[in-house]
Amino acid sequence: MRKSPRILFVGNFLLRHWGNGRTGIDMRLEAAAIRLNCPSLAFSERDVARFLAPLGFMRNIGAKMMNRRLVKTVRNFRPDVVFISHCDYVTNETLEECRAAAPGARLVHINCDPVETEHCCAQIARRMHSCDAIFVTTAGEKLKTWTTGRNVVGFFPNPSDPAFETEDNSAKTDFRYDLFFAGRPALADARKELLDRLLAKLDPSVRFGLFGMDRAPLVTGRAYEEAIAASKMGLSANRFENWKWYASDRITHLMGNGVLAFQHSGNSMQDFFSEKETVYFSSPEELAGKILWYNTHDAERRAVASAGRAKYHALFDARRVLSYMVETVLGEPCSAPYEWAGEVYR
Repeated sequence: MRKSPRILFVGNFLLRHWGNGRTGIDMRLEAAAIRLNCPSLAFSERDVARFLAPLGFMRNIGAKMMNRRLVKTVRNFRPDVVFISHCDYVTNETLEECRAAAPGARLVHINCDPVETEHCCAQIARRMHSCDAIFVTTAGEKLKTWTTGRNVVGFFPNPSDPAFETEDNSAKTDFRYDLFFAGRPALADARKELLDRLLAKLDPSVRFGLFGMDRAPLVTGRAYEEAIAASKMGLSANRFENWKWYASDRITHLMGNGVLAFQHSGNSMQDFFSEKETVYFSSPEELAGKILWYNTHDAERRAVASAGRAKYHALFDARRVLSYMVETVLGEPCSAPYEWAGEVYR
């Protein structure tokens, strides 16, 4: 990556959560920019729109005002690269104004939702003609759908950062939970059936910290971090499985914190992690058996979790992920042997 490009991140920085949430990819990428000595700035789209809305709830007016403030921010900051994540309030017309306000700036849309969903595909299709690059956390032929001949479409992994993934549970032996999972239920959610079948098979000796999914109150913010810190093992289950390299960002929260992660074998994550670094399963019955085995073989649990944590931080450190995306959109040669670099289409 060339020296110190100026980077603007337009995303959701959760200001209105008042400290009750810091799990987003946007925050990790901004932290990476700082670690790379890149002049950077964060623009929290939803928060600005809400703050500018008259009486706090006239969102359409707030959104229009936010779009004007974004153009003003670009004009003042004059970034080299602008990352736009899940920003439904930002219009494509505003992005064109941003180009005029900062000539030469490259616009990048990033999307961490599963491409199986209609909403995710609509978000990407909306940006494909307005952005110079699109990066999603799914790989495979589906990405060709959004190429225009003038853009770049590629995969990017869920990034980790040592200021966010601060625990090393592989070095611990005392836990409140043997297994952890937290999530919000959604339509067409494969996790519901997985949990139903797993709970029917799971050995009762396993202390399952299950939060959300219409079964228990969901934990967020600091409570979520504390639950992970108190967990020996974790379930990295996704709404949709069998998509190449796709995983929700909970895989970062688990593997990055040294929690032994169980993940579906159909997502081709074996390209990055061996069975000495994570545990794969193909059925709830197999998963239940492996959970019990590692729950009673702690030396093996610690070894796999430790290796997985080290590998995750080595491969998917946010600085590597950000450098890859910046180099790709600027048309620069890769400065490192990024293991996922082949998943890019033009």
